Amino acid sequence: MTTGRLLGIARHDRPRGPMETADRVSVTLDGGIAGDHRGRRKPGGTGKRQVTVITRAAWDKALSLLRRDDLHWSVRRANLIVDGVDLPQQPGARLVFAGGVVLEITGECDPCSRMDEIAPGLKDALTPDWRGGITARVLADGDLAIGDEVRIEHP
Repeated sequence: MTTGRLLGIARHDRPRGPMETADRVSVTLDGGIAGDHRGRRKPGGTGKRQVTVITRAAWDKALSLLRRDDLHWSVRRANLIVDGVDLPQQPGARLVFAGGVVLEITGECDPCSRMDEIAPGLKDALTPDWRGGITARVLADGDLAIGDEVRIEHP
């Protein structure tokens, strides 16, 4: 079984709000990542987009295509960046973190036109092969900290 590491955590408290990075956060079933507006599960909602995750390899590939190295990963507006694992392009697969957090992949995190506001061509660079990352729902509460181990479980 392949394991990777959590390299970064980011959140934003309102739509289009600035991204804030953190070294450690709590994650809950109903609230997602503490302090992130997208994580709150709406009454009757499925929470399909509580947390977004991108890989270091995908981000590096996108920057390489743009011939840039000056963009911090958080401009992608993903919540987590991981390294050492390939994110399955399969809803139902799970990311299990050392701090007890379990995320279930619900789909692809499609890059939006806002990416081109950040850097022309970034949307296209993130589009192929789920390079923009995944969306996920929280299945188990816990804490996340930079450096935590993460492993993938397939259904």
